[in-house]
Amino acid sequence: MSVITAENVTFTYGKGTSFERTALSGVSFSVEEGEFLGVIGHTGSGKSTLVQMFNGLLRPTSGRILLNGKDIWEQPKKIREVRFKVGMVFQYPEHQLFEETVYKDISFGPKNKGMSEEETDKKVREAAGFVGLSEELLKKSPFELSGGEKRRAAIAGVIAMDPDVLILDEPTAGLDPLGRDALLSEIVTYHKVRKNTVLLVSHSMEDIARISDRILVMNNGRKAMLDTSENIFSQGAELEKMGLRVPQITKVMMLLKQRGISVNTGVLTVEQAFQEILSCLGCCGETKKW
Repeated sequence: MSVITAENVTFTYGKGTSFERTALSGVSFSVEEGEFLGVIGHTGSGKSTLVQMFNGLLRPTSGRILLNGKDIWEQPKKIREVRFKVGMVFQYPEHQLFEETVYKDISFGPKNKGMSEEETDKKVREAAGFVGLSEELLKKSPFELSGGEKRRAAIAGVIAMDPDVLILDEPTAGLDPLGRDALLSEIVTYHKVRKNTVLLVSHSMEDIARISDRILVMNNGRKAMLDTSENIFSQGAELEKMGLRVPQITKVMMLLKQRGISVNTGVLTVEQAFQEILSCLGCCGETKKW
């Protein structure tokens, strides 16, 4: 069942002015309920513009965005309700922290959604648990936290609203490798437990390949590809033509293929590559002729 659908969506910035620029052109696809969808594309491909339409921050110049089969702009005065159902985490979300304590910051969304004090408290603590924030940190000012902790607090503020769809636009930007891996692991755990729909926009092909069910590739404001991670990255040459870097291990397999070795270029992890190479070597120590 589709939870979000884009129907022939076009978006133009500065329409009718000398600064007019079309960011999206005729984009159509659906996001299935409960799936983890990765969104990739070169800078300026339209991916951020697209995801901002899903919770009504931007309105299509033409076409429709459907949430559970209903046009989100059918009743413009109720667009706020859509934003509670489709939570959006922007790049560098910690810049949006403003309350006296981390607890108050995380509770801001649930309170505005109309949750009771008891329910708000429950959602705050659940969200803090998902992103790895301790009870002690909830009592601190958000401005006393480290960069990674601020990022977690900001994401928890969106998770606490209990959205049906969670959209994350470059959530790991600027984090060190350990911080990035930890945050992504927490997002994956949240998705498995909550079983909602997650859209992740990222420039990291390795991250997208590792955790996405399907991948949407945007190119010059259009949908270029939409398929499973394996099928997308098996088309490495096409992705590189769009200015995208495939995962390093996939690149290695592509080079082996170019040298005449019959390997699957759609592998996404070192473990998969190891097994693929073993199958080419043959079992029991017998090597195939390369």
